[in-house]
Formats: sequence, C-alpha cells, structure tokens
Amino acid sequence: MRCVLFYHAFTSCWNNGNAHFLRGYARELHSLGHEVVVFEPIDGWSRLNAMRENGSQALQDIGALFPGISIRRYDASLDFDEALDGADLVVVHEWNSPDVIEKIGYKRAHGAPFTLLFHDTHHRAVTAPDELAQFDLDAFDGVLAFGEVLRQIYMKLGWGNRAYTWHEAADVAMYHPLPNVERADDLVWIGNWGDGERSAELSEFLVDPVAELKLRASVYGVRYSDAALQTIRAAGIRHGGWLPAHWAPVAFAGAHATIHVPRGPYVRSLPGIPTIRVFEALACGIPLVSAPWSDAEGLFPDGAYLKAANGTEMKRALRAVLDDRALSAAMVETGLRTIRERHTCRHRAQQLVGIAQDIRASDSSSRPLRYIGASA
Repeated sequence: MRCVLFYHAFTSCWNNGNAHFLRGYARELHSLGHEVVVFEPIDGWSRLNAMRENGSQALQDIGALFPGISIRRYDASLDFDEALDGADLVVVHEWNSPDVIEKIGYKRAHGAPFTLLFHDTHHRAVTAPDELAQFDLDAFDGVLAFGEVLRQIYMKLGWGNRAYTWHEAADVAMYHPLPNVERADDLVWIGNWGDGERSAELSEFLVDPVAELKLRASVYGVRYSDAALQTIRAAGIRHGGWLPAHWAPVAFAGAHATIHVPRGPYVRSLPGIPTIRVFEALACGIPLVSAPWSDAEGLFPDGAYLKAANGTEMKRALRAVLDDRALSAAMVETGLRTIRERHTCRHRAQQLVGIAQDIRASDSSSRPLRYIGASA
C-alpha cells in the first residue's frame, strides 16, 4: 500500500508524547513493505518550540533514524490532490487542524479511493467534546481509538463497527535495554509537568518519595513552571530539560528505576489507557512502579511492574526495587517478554493493515460517503 500519514509533528517530539508511537508504526509499515509518506506542517508548534530549545540536531536525527520514510513539510499552499495522489491508506492524527481534516475528508467524500482513518490519542472526547466537534469526520471510514473505553465512546457517537481499539506500543528498534550504560541515578522520570493535570500526583508519587528516601534522581520534560522547578530542586532532583524521545533509552538505562504518573483525566475518564511511558520503560528493561491507573484491558500481567496506591506505598515499592535485585530482575524479564510478545509497533502496524483490509472488503467502503461542509 501507499500509506499517507498526516501528523502535527514527526520530526519533533517537544511536548509530543505521541511521537514515539507515530514514528514507530510508520517505521514498521515501511518494514512490512509499504510505501510511507508523512506530512507535517512546517510551522507546527512542537517543531517550532524544539528549534527554540536548540533542538536542531535532534530534529535532524530523525531522517537517519527512520530511513525509507518520506517526510514532507507543508504550508497553507499544500496541494491535497497531489499529496493524496495514489494513496491506499490515509491516517490523520487528531492533532491536525480542523481545516486539514476537512480538506482530506472532502477528497474522500468526492471519490478518492483511499481508506481514511482518524487516529484519536486524547481524552477530549470525554473532557472537551466541543473540541472534538470541530472535526468534520463524516467522510472518514473509521476511527482508531487508543483504548477500548474511547472506542466505546465513538460507538455511542454513531460509529458502530467503524471504531477500532488501537493501543500505542513500543518501537523496539529504538527502545531496548542498553546494558553498557552506567546506572548513575536511583530514579529517572520522563514527562512534562504541564498545566496542572497531575501536579498533586507528581508531588505525592515523585517529589516526596525522592526527598524522603534521599534518592539520586533526574527528571526530564518541558512546561515546568518556576514553582515546579523550585519544588523538584528543593527535593534534590536534577531537571534535565527537554529530552528528545530517541534519547530516552539512554536515560532509562542510566537509572535503577522509573515511575509512571498518569494524568488525572485519563485515570478518571479513560480507564485502561496507560501513557506511552509504560511501554517505553518495559521495553528498555527498567523496573517500573506505577501510581494508580486501571489496566481494564489486561494489557500487562502481574509482575510486569509494581503498583502504588499512595505516596507511602510508592516509597515502599521503590525501596524494594532498589534493594532486591531478584525482584528487579524478575520485573524486567516479565516486562520485556510482555512487550516483545504483545506490544511492539510491528504488532500495531500489522493490526492497522488488517483493519484497512477489512474496511476495503466491506460493502460500505466502495460507496460514496456523505459529506457536509464547504468545498475545499
């Protein structure tokens, strides 16, 4: 197939946790023998912010790290007829602008033969439905939802059997153990402080345990307010700033443990959906302790990571991981096996190809789709 993928950002992962998976499944589509073309806006805010943080080298790395994938930057003058010419499968990530989504949908509704899928990796369907309503998805053949609970929401919105559960996964070509890296830290955490969605949780599960256990710890990420930086530094935690996603395996390899602190909206409204950090950590072979979230779909077996219901349990779990080598080794083994058997980007790319084939084989895929909106 000729696969055309529209992302907000492929070369940049600044405040873009989706970059790992979006890049990874593109890599695997190409590895499976498909042609892959990725479009990203030249003025995307993730890319511009990465450049402001002197991330030019990190952006330049991506082409070499993902050979065979055609990366095309576009502006308002993009010719959608040319961009979509010959496409068999088009996947549009939900970070794209409503205008881009509308124009691609218009081509599909007016006879373009490709299969068109919308990829949703956000909680807005629950927490901000008005934002989702800005997207004209009438002409789309289906929705890829990154968790079963989100798929159920789309089903209630009328998508029926055209909504598919499609979890994120690990790009094991990049995320894997690096045993020769010295473990200088007790703990590493990679994540953005953000807009207050998990400030209390980060204090309880990260800052306070590190301070009370007197651990050597580093954190990486962006959007840390002055108050947040003061808080973590007061606990003796080093802030390493923005860490490009393809450098994360080295950071994981340099610590004895990591933690998972999901954002509140996912825990409360979208149970069963972990952050990408769980897949990354297990793939890199670092013991993981998680703050509360519900693995409603049974993605990970017991023993893949430890669970902490509160800050006291987090301190106890971290102490056990750091002191008990047998426990840590067993967690690493279980986590690695789980990723390799169930949660690689190759698994998801194969699933995506199967979804596209099923849609194309269905009766509804060949008839014109209804379209409401202005002409493109």
